[in-house]
Amino acid sequence: MVEINREFYDRLWAGTRLVTPERFNTWPLIEPLAATGRRLEVGPGMRPRSPISGTHFIDLCPQVVERLGALGGIAGLGQVTALPFPDAHFDFACAFDVIEHTEDGTGAFAELSRVVKPGGTLVFSVPLFMSAWTFFDEAVGHFRRFEPEELSAILARCGFTIEKSAAYGMQPRSRMLLKLGIWWIRNRYDQAMAWNNRLFFPIALRFQKKLRFQAGMLDTKRVDEAIFVCRRQD
Repeated sequence: MVEINREFYDRLWAGTRLVTPERFNTWPLIEPLAATGRRLEVGPGMRPRSPISGTHFIDLCPQVVERLGALGGIAGLGQVTALPFPDAHFDFACAFDVIEHTEDGTGAFAELSRVVKPGGTLVFSVPLFMSAWTFFDEAVGHFRRFEPEELSAILARCGFTIEKSAAYGMQPRSRMLLKLGIWWIRNRYDQAMAWNNRLFFPIALRFQKKLRFQAGMLDTKRVDEAIFVCRRQD
């Protein structure tokens, strides 16, 4: 899975413009949390959600590390299952659209738990329900989707309590649009990335919905992807 994702995202990010974190609907959530102390973001790609300057970033792609480093980030190569940091090192950590790409989801959460201080915050997003698996998941390098009950149990074992959660994601709901997008990526990659950077992604940014959080685990009925805010327990 690491090699599959590295090959796909090396090529993707090499031709993609960096989008700054304040343009995402996660910014009102992340900005105050990231101001509390030392912070980490795993797998940001060219879509970081944390303030770039002073944030520790870990990513598989050299292009991402170079770009974020040039903007003041403390960036290095690595994986979510083997973070190069000491225990209890961060007050805040986040990982958007990352953990579904690894075969060892429990190991990823355990490693995040290791590097986050007791009382610290983890924010992450994952797709839900294996029954919702589509060709899109396969095309972008997903290994799995998470069942809500399974996810809650993994987080509890790793020392996290879900404080709040919300529906999340920018994937189009239309299966026809998804099929068309995947066809363009597979068969007309350069053209697909050019259109995505110049038109489709800016439109998607403009029409992002405000995140509407519920306490604890949200009602996951008809939810394809969710964002979670968790507290690291003692």
